Amino acid sequence: MATFDYRKFEHVFYNVKPFPSREFFQETEAIRRKFDGALFIDRVLKALGVGKAKIYPAKTEHALRTLHQQVCEANMTMHHRLSIFYYVLLDFEYANKRTAFTEDFATLSGVPKKYQIFMRGLWLLDRHEFKSALEYIAHPSLMPDFADDIITTFIRHAEDDTLALAYFHTVQPVLKTPQALELLFSALADASISQALHYSRTYPEHTRQLLFQRLVGSVLESGAGEEAGERGVELISLPLDADEERWFEECLTTEFAKHKKAKDTLVMRRIVTGKLDEAVAQRGLGSQWGTIIESMKQGLGNRV
Repeated sequence: MATFDYRKFEHVFYNVKPFPSREFFQETEAIRRKFDGALFIDRVLKALGVGKAKIYPAKTEHALRTLHQQVCEANMTMHHRLSIFYYVLLDFEYANKRTAFTEDFATLSGVPKKYQIFMRGLWLLDRHEFKSALEYIAHPSLMPDFADDIITTFIRHAEDDTLALAYFHTVQPVLKTPQALELLFSALADASISQALHYSRTYPEHTRQLLFQRLVGSVLESGAGEEAGERGVELISLPLDADEERWFEECLTTEFAKHKKAKDTLVMRRIVTGKLDEAVAQRGLGSQWGTIIESMKQGLGNRV
C-alpha cells in the first residue's frame, strides 16, 4: 500500500469484508434503545460535529463510504478522525473473529495508544461488555470523558453498582449532571454511609445539603433486618459538623417527619450526641423510650 492517507477510503477500509451480520446490526439497535437512544459512538460523533442523522452502524459499503466522508469533512483533529475509524474497525474484527484490522490500522495510521484504549472501552460499553469495558475506560492514561454517561450506564444496566463505584474511585471524575450525581451518590450511600458523607462535602453548600438529605433518606428506606440496623447505627454515629447537625434535625422533623423511623432516628442521634434532655422531651415516643432514656440520665449523673 502507498503511504497511508486517512482521506482515502481504501486505505482505511481496504480489507473489511464481509460486513457484520444482520444479527449484529439488530443487536446494536437494541442496545441503542436500552441506552435511551444513544450509543457511546453516537455521543462521540455528536460531540465532534459529525452528521445530524445517525450514520452508525454502516450496514453497506455505500453507507460506510458516507460515514468515512463525513468524518473526513468534519472539523476535528486527525487523532479524533482516526479514533472513529478505529472504533468502526472493531465491528469488523468482531464479525470476522480476527484482530488484524485494528492492529494494521494502528500501525499504518499512528493513532495514539490512549485513543485506541478509550475507543475500545467505548465499543465494549456499546456491546454491553461492562466488565471488560472497565479495564479500558478506567486506564490511567485517559481523561474522564463522558464520565456522567459512563456512571449512568453502569448503574442502570450493569448487574450491580460495583462497576460504577470501581470506575468512580479509580478515575475520580467531576460529574456535571444532576442525574449522574444522584445515581452515583445513591450507590455510594448503599455501599458506605461515611464515604457518601465525605463525598457530599466536596460540593457547594446547596448541593451538599441536598446530598445529605438523600443520605438520611437512603438509610430510612433501608427496610428491616441486621444490615438496615447497622446502617442506622452508622448514620446516628457520624461525626457531623454544625451544618450537617442542623440539616439532620430539619429533614427528620420536616421532609421525613412522617416516616416510621424518623422519630426513633432523631432520638438516637440525640442520645449519641449527649442531648438526653432533648430526647426525654420528645413527644409521642413509645413507652420503652422514656424508661431507657431516664435510666441513661441517671447512670450518667452529672455528666449530662
